[in-house]
Amino acid sequence: MTRSFDDDDAADGPLLRVVIGEDPPDRLDKALVREVPEEASLSRSRLMKMIAAGEVLRDGVAVTDPKTRVSAGEVYDLVVGQAAEIDTQPEDIPLEVIWEDGDLIVINKPVGMVVHPAPGSWTGTLVNALLFHCGDTLSGVGGEKRPGIVHRIDKDTSGLLVVAKSDRAHHGLAAQFEKHTVNRHYLALVHGVPSAADPRLRGTRGVSFETGGILRIATHLARHKTDRQRQAVVWNEGRHAVTRTRVLEAYGTPEAASLVECWLETGRTHQIRVHMAHAGHGLLGDQTYGGNKRRVAAKAVGDAASEAANAFPRQALHAASLGFTHPVTGEDLQFEAPLPEDMAALVDLLRAGIA
Repeated sequence: MTRSFDDDDAADGPLLRVVIGEDPPDRLDKALVREVPEEASLSRSRLMKMIAAGEVLRDGVAVTDPKTRVSAGEVYDLVVGQAAEIDTQPEDIPLEVIWEDGDLIVINKPVGMVVHPAPGSWTGTLVNALLFHCGDTLSGVGGEKRPGIVHRIDKDTSGLLVVAKSDRAHHGLAAQFEKHTVNRHYLALVHGVPSAADPRLRGTRGVSFETGGILRIATHLARHKTDRQRQAVVWNEGRHAVTRTRVLEAYGTPEAASLVECWLETGRTHQIRVHMAHAGHGLLGDQTYGGNKRRVAAKAVGDAASEAANAFPRQALHAASLGFTHPVTGEDLQFEAPLPEDMAALVDLLRAGIA
């Protein structure tokens, strides 16, 4: 098998020439996935788009059916055009950049910022901000000049996000998230104190304790049957989800709240918020999963801390650390972001209330 780049500009862009090797898969799309060189950074989804757009040629004729049978020795020319512009507009929105190189960028996302444009939030998103910040350094993801979002955190959750700036970084990061090898730790303020000594907690389905008092919550998660904006714990459907939690600080006499560290074995929508609510220790301020309905008693933590905790306007959740292998250089990277001002101020009040 041989593969080579051809700089001939006879088509609408440079050509990537691919020769089908021995014992190829039985259809064109699968064969191209196997044969296209890794340095070309063409994902299967992009190859499918190229086939549909007539950008895959055999003997100068476009082949538009991905199921076309292929044979060893056949030569295909792929028209690899420049990354296309997208409709989303760049916006000059300040970003806290933790790390950046030619392939990826790590951001400390503020509270209130949506990650990706969607109905009701077409502007002011992280993607809008990245399009402005990164500009011409975006080499294209999936054939479009856009940042590659490989994971998200909720609008009202703060903290660390890694975003791809190139196809090769997007592929590598997506593979790490799929294999659950990315290290993600969150800090949360929750009602009560999860304890292995609590018989109620030990009797809750899906809840167990590991060495060191680590709480493990393992369930399936799926969309709520009556509220499509929420996720729900289920058992015979949905997607497997595992969260681990340990208590860092406890507040109150009796104990009314705690600062916990949570880390994800899987990464599902609202996973920490749903799991902590399932365990009976919902996040302070969480209006979706009931954390705003419980009260932190003044007699436990003092008037100031109680008032601040019960009025906290969002789920008290922060993506505090993020670790992964650089998808291009192979370097092990680890990043940390301190608590945002609102959570840090609440922690100070809770500490003062028990001093």
